[in-house]
Amino acid sequence: MVASSRVQRIFRRYKLAIAAALTILLIQGLVVWSLRSLEEGEAELSRTNDELVAFLSKHRDKNFLKSHGRENARFIKKQGLDRLFHECDNHMWRLGERGVPEGLEVSGGSDWFALTRHFVDYVVTSQDALVAGLKQFYTYALLPAESFFHTVLGNSHLCETLVDNNLRVTNWNRKLGCKCQYKHIVDWCGCSPNDFKPPDLVRIQQLTRPTFFARKFESTVNQEAMDILDTHLYGQYPPGTRALKAYWESVHEREDGQNTLSDVQLTAYTSFTRLGLHSLQGKGADCKFEPIGFPASVHLYFYDDRFQGYLVKQEVQTASGGRDTLEVWSVPQAPLQLENNLREFERLKHLEVGTEWDPKERIFRNFGGVMGPLDEPVAVQRWARGPNLTATVVWIDPAHVVAASYDVGVEAEAEFTQYRPPLQRPLRPGVWHVRVLRLWERMAETRFLVTPLAYRTHQPFKTGEHGWLHAGPAGDLYLEQSFQQLSSVLRLPALEAGLQEARGHAQLQGAELEAWVDGGFSSFWSAGGVCSSSSAAAAAGSSSCGALGSCTEASWSSMTPDPKAELGPIKSDGRIR
Repeated sequence: MVASSRVQRIFRRYKLAIAAALTILLIQGLVVWSLRSLEEGEAELSRTNDELVAFLSKHRDKNFLKSHGRENARFIKKQGLDRLFHECDNHMWRLGERGVPEGLEVSGGSDWFALTRHFVDYVVTSQDALVAGLKQFYTYALLPAESFFHTVLGNSHLCETLVDNNLRVTNWNRKLGCKCQYKHIVDWCGCSPNDFKPPDLVRIQQLTRPTFFARKFESTVNQEAMDILDTHLYGQYPPGTRALKAYWESVHEREDGQNTLSDVQLTAYTSFTRLGLHSLQGKGADCKFEPIGFPASVHLYFYDDRFQGYLVKQEVQTASGGRDTLEVWSVPQAPLQLENNLREFERLKHLEVGTEWDPKERIFRNFGGVMGPLDEPVAVQRWARGPNLTATVVWIDPAHVVAASYDVGVEAEAEFTQYRPPLQRPLRPGVWHVRVLRLWERMAETRFLVTPLAYRTHQPFKTGEHGWLHAGPAGDLYLEQSFQQLSSVLRLPALEAGLQEARGHAQLQGAELEAWVDGGFSSFWSAGGVCSSSSAAAAAGSSSCGALGSCTEASWSSMTPDPKAELGPIKSDGRIR
């Protein structure tokens, strides 16, 4: 099972405490696997718990760590061990060069391992020069867990207990996983394994070395691979079982506090609620509700490995003055338009704009593309294989300002192309357009929304203090070069009329600002459903509004029973199912 984002946040918040607790367990004689299994998806393979216990019992004095298998000098350079690193403000800074301890064989590899009680006790309690010196050295290393234990073990009196196997199979695809995708948080380039998808499962079947676990698995990327393994381990669910292809992930709970939400998220989630309540108009006098406070929870909803939208739970006041808790399903609408007679541009299969592009998994991590004036959007094109070609990509803001224009070379084997133009911020709020052109003829066009902000630092937006966020860039210029001369070729409306309307929008606040926000979201999202999640309403089967049913009966709701997440008592064989 993959930990939800909320579990991951709790883990990061209390990581030191959890590490201390696990260290105590280790010293007491229990074998504990890498802490990162709580942060990333890992699945147990088809071997039984009895086989795992038997294997570890047979080799109870062995430490299982996977080494890099390269020359040490190359490994040291690749890992940046000859560089000094320090973490500050959620960024890992590279400060300069340093020497590597002499007289030691510095080794390393995977930071997933199984360690014996004896070795962990030695690492935790020993005061000898080897352990103390290496603890100091690795305090300022980039990835200490990928080398510290290997180096201590290999140079200690316990070196004979090392087995070059961490009992795991990892889904490496270095062509995709080594793209320096984390440069925004670390001054270094590294590699990261891919999530398992069904075609990758053959790697598990082809293993010859003892292996009990596999990584990485992630339900927001691909749940089908997990379902295949789940069926292999536990058998098929009974016919007609609900929610087998559904997945819900919590991204916010009231207990997290409102400060964990960005102003863009708070603007979007409250707008989703209003749009959902608006969809109940005309359903009867009892179907009028007023939101109370901020959202109680927010979930991502996936079905059959496709993002289906946001689920926002909101406490409301009913028409009779009582209280209820409703959940609103907001469904994204496809904004892409492909032209006919594409010729060689038949290769173009998709065009999308968003933020948090993951080049390794080739998805936008900001599901649904909710973004605001200070975000940095990326345009991504997906291609089929075919002849080499050159495409022109043009960005147009809500006031018909041509913000950017650039060419993209598409090689015959290319599957994805992407580029983030360094647009001057703030971006003008409203509906943006991105076109893909061939010789200035439109081949495809997509729209995306830069939402105006209804909140600034979690307080209602005030034009006097925050109006600059809705005014667009200085001089209406997004890059050093102006591209407005292309407006006639692109057949855009007159610029002055668009700018005048944009300036009027930039002055809005209060109810008028909310109406502008809702108008934008209603162009890209629709209400897929509204249900009642309060216990009283659920017991009665419906709320006072006849159009609402219980969330436990709505197939899309986060309150729908999910058999995949049901954990029973531990059985005699160590399993929970």
